[in-house]
Amino acid sequence: MGRRNKGRPVNGILVLDKPLGVSSNRALQTAKHLYFAAKAGHTGSLDPLATGVLPLCFGEATKFSQYLLDADKTYLSTFQLGATTATGDSEGEVVAEQDASFVTEAMVAEAIGPFRGPIEQIPPMYSALKHQGQPLYKLARAGQEVERKARAVTIYEYELLAFRPGPRPQVDVKIACSKGTYIRSLAEDLGAALACGGHVSALRRIQAGPFGIEDAYTMTALEQLKEEDAYTNMDALLLPSDAALGALPMVRLTESGGFYIRQGQPVQVPLAPVSGLVRVGLETGEFLGVGEILDDGRVAPRRLIVSQ
Repeated sequence: MGRRNKGRPVNGILVLDKPLGVSSNRALQTAKHLYFAAKAGHTGSLDPLATGVLPLCFGEATKFSQYLLDADKTYLSTFQLGATTATGDSEGEVVAEQDASFVTEAMVAEAIGPFRGPIEQIPPMYSALKHQGQPLYKLARAGQEVERKARAVTIYEYELLAFRPGPRPQVDVKIACSKGTYIRSLAEDLGAALACGGHVSALRRIQAGPFGIEDAYTMTALEQLKEEDAYTNMDALLLPSDAALGALPMVRLTESGGFYIRQGQPVQVPLAPVSGLVRVGLETGEFLGVGEILDDGRVAPRRLIVSQ
């Protein structure tokens, strides 16, 4: 007999404002515990140093977390020039430093330019990418360094917000980028371009796919509702399971069409898109899941939710 999941059948997406100094997994487990949810998953890690938008998927919404993993992100960050660290951020040991008083705001603005648009990045050793089954950060902590292939990413926006001069200049930036971009690498690359070294001293994610910081709730707010035993109010903070799929067109099915697609059968839908993935719902408004347009124009099920 299979083991039952412990917890409530919570479904939906919570946009969490991840606190400083907490891993994404710890934040997820804390939120899952507060909600007493049977199933939950996050949508891509934020470093403990980072705060901000961390969408958490509960229940059936976990089936669509990949769409948030693949989404574009936007960050606010402070780069500290004049020092290079082992990890690329302020949590790592300083491995090189120099007086960077010679750096000016104009120099920073000019150095940022080449990093806009399509670029290639070499993932840092202190990352969760795996080499022969081992996360790179574990190898790095053991003093090992392995060759990493450069990866193509796109920097849509790289704006210099503020510059504070001195022996250790600080640079505030806003960066909008594609998935897989390492802000630490951008800080190190800027430091290298200015010949003074650099690392991330503060990082805040303000956008992940369709979700902005204005949509986010703090852990403190959740804990307060939990103390009040207000599950109804906590559940009201959750967005629908298809909130991550806003970029996909919606097709509506009749009740009979919904029946067949739930049986795994493709169905004909009038005026459907000619190709690609679509959100699938009933004419009543109920969301069914994600489908794909076949060559003959029918909609085939790809990832459906289980009705409660």
